[in-house]
Amino acid sequence: MTDDAEEGGGGRIAPSFWGVAGNPVSHSITPKLFSIVGERLGIRGVSSVSIHADDVAEFFRETAEMEGDLWISCTSPLKHALSEYLGYQEGDRHGGINQIVRSEGRWSFVNTDGDGFMEACRHIGIDPVSSTIRIRGGGSTARSIAHAWSKAGGSICTELGRRALGEGPWSDSVIDSEEADIAIDLDALPGGGKSVDLKAGIQLSASYSEDSSTEDFAVMMVAAQHLVAWRSLFAPEMSADIPTLSELLAILRDTMN
Repeated sequence: MTDDAEEGGGGRIAPSFWGVAGNPVSHSITPKLFSIVGERLGIRGVSSVSIHADDVAEFFRETAEMEGDLWISCTSPLKHALSEYLGYQEGDRHGGINQIVRSEGRWSFVNTDGDGFMEACRHIGIDPVSSTIRIRGGGSTARSIAHAWSKAGGSICTELGRRALGEGPWSDSVIDSEEADIAIDLDALPGGGKSVDLKAGIQLSASYSEDSSTEDFAVMMVAAQHLVAWRSLFAPEMSADIPTLSELLAILRDTMN
């Protein structure tokens, strides 16, 4: 970890900028989510940004031109590269940064992929304790979800995608079964990329587009991840006033109509 970087954080005042970074980002609802939650908490006057960045160098070049503090949600292809650059290594070794803050020149960060996925699943009535998930892919999001699912007591079936899920703290939860309650293709391209059909009772998608709605699981998942970031990184001291996922989706629905 670099001298000016740390995991976690909190207790900071409102930033000068908040938004999203990665490629593609034109479809991202993250700037809307920041505005909705910020309004709820009485935070105003923050500039919203969508940073097009194909790599870490471009991300830091763009953010270096922004004076003041930043709250940024990061998407593909930055998540893994940022974790390597900043020396992020969570206890489960899955890596991948999807939420990052610059406060007084110091970077802080977390990964909310797994916890956000779990919150979205519970929102639609899926209990991991009694469920088996089929996961295609082995990137940081897949590993984060596998870790969170196994911690909650669920079982995992793996499907080979661009890379294997591999070994990790979730390994004892991996089973060899033709049956699964839900499935998710985490190799689907961002921006509404089509998922590979997987054998399961319900197939979920983690990819959404400008045409998606709050009824789409991918939108629920992003909203849930965003709320986890507010509670754990952006403003944990205001957790009691942060909206629930149902409240956030209801407000978001009105902005997307």
